[in-house]
Amino acid sequence: MTPCKAHDQSIESVPLFELMNWLKSSGLLATLVLIASALRLSANGFGLPDQDAFATARGEAVVATADNPSAIYYNPAGITQLEGNQFRAGIYGINYNPSYQPPPGAPNQGKTYTSSDNYAAIPQFFYTCTLTNTSISFGLGVYSPFGGNIRWPQDTGFRTVAVSGSLKYITLNPVVAVKLSPEFSLGAGLMVNYARLETSQGLRRFSTPLTNHFSFSGDGWSLGYNVGALWQPIQQLSFGATFRSAATMNIQGNTDFQLQPQPYDQPAQRGAQASYTFPLTAVWGVSYRPTPRWNIELDANYTGWNSFDKVTIEQSQPPVDRPIQQDIPVNLGWQSSWMYELGVTRYFENGWRVSAGYVFNQNSVPDTYYTPLAADMDRHFFSVGAGRKGKTFDFDVAYQLGYGPTRTVTGSTPSSTPGQFAGQSADGKYSFNSQAIIASVGFHF
Repeated sequence: MTPCKAHDQSIESVPLFELMNWLKSSGLLATLVLIASALRLSANGFGLPDQDAFATARGEAVVATADNPSAIYYNPAGITQLEGNQFRAGIYGINYNPSYQPPPGAPNQGKTYTSSDNYAAIPQFFYTCTLTNTSISFGLGVYSPFGGNIRWPQDTGFRTVAVSGSLKYITLNPVVAVKLSPEFSLGAGLMVNYARLETSQGLRRFSTPLTNHFSFSGDGWSLGYNVGALWQPIQQLSFGATFRSAATMNIQGNTDFQLQPQPYDQPAQRGAQASYTFPLTAVWGVSYRPTPRWNIELDANYTGWNSFDKVTIEQSQPPVDRPIQQDIPVNLGWQSSWMYELGVTRYFENGWRVSAGYVFNQNSVPDTYYTPLAADMDRHFFSVGAGRKGKTFDFDVAYQLGYGPTRTVTGSTPSSTPGQFAGQSADGKYSFNSQAIIASVGFHF
């Protein structure tokens, strides 16, 4: 007999053998952590809010709905709505196309540049369990809330500002939730985060075609937490809120740099570290259900990108034989921003449903220290999807179209100059479009 079954509304003592069985079954998720670590967990962009096909089809507007295991990410209080054992896995595939046009007067004026590495696939895994005859639910999720991978050509005119960057970020998120009354639930969890960061930029050339460069790479761990609340005072209205804490991560690794011609023509490496504080997020939403056939939700999503302000890359030894700073300041000056999310779902007979959604995403990177590695601007996302929920199996598939109106950057300066200043900037016109498909499948047992 499985320990996770339908529950009643009372909180009773949990039999020890049931809890032990649940812990054994959750060992499956530990295996999935290793699988996720082996996959290429990067995508163009930075924040990755798309963690479930049903949610993406609704424009991520699910904080007041949160009725499948991906609630671990969207609102952990929502897992109290689930019965027995439930497992849900998905994959988010994206084709992202940022482009750049140099400003008037630049040597390459009129040319359009696009980045490479434009395809990525990001998996997610979620497992929940509601213990027999209790109002307590447990969950475990493995997902990637941030990620990025972008590489620009060497002749853009901003190579000394940025050439390439990659962020791989994985979160292991155990949660627990309790239904305090038939109308109100609370949930909370621990976030164990791992990240690997790689960045590269050019250095001032002394002659062509020499490609002097400076790069930093490393990895690190951090801890954070998430909490959520779900309140449904009447059948037609549901309110949800969730908070994900900031997490400071000490990235430890090394720098690599090369300066030509002689006497600096041999590559050099130094041990290095830098601390980055990944942002907090807070989401509020309301779901209106005029009939059981319709679910309309509006959410507001705040991300504290201002945590990306000033960072210092600290090298273990001074590069005395080269004109490279030992401690390299990186000025980011990012700003907090909002996403506004609207989603609609129509339910049909036999468990079928169709959804549509829209997201407006404010830009977070000001002109002052604009970086082509983010290629940030106001963005619009449109999505549609369909799925079916059965007794033991469910699935959802969604398509997402992204569009960023052209942004003209002026008056920018490099966020970091580890060597001699080359006089380049990130000024110019940036635009982007993206297409993505996300599929999720679930099992109930």
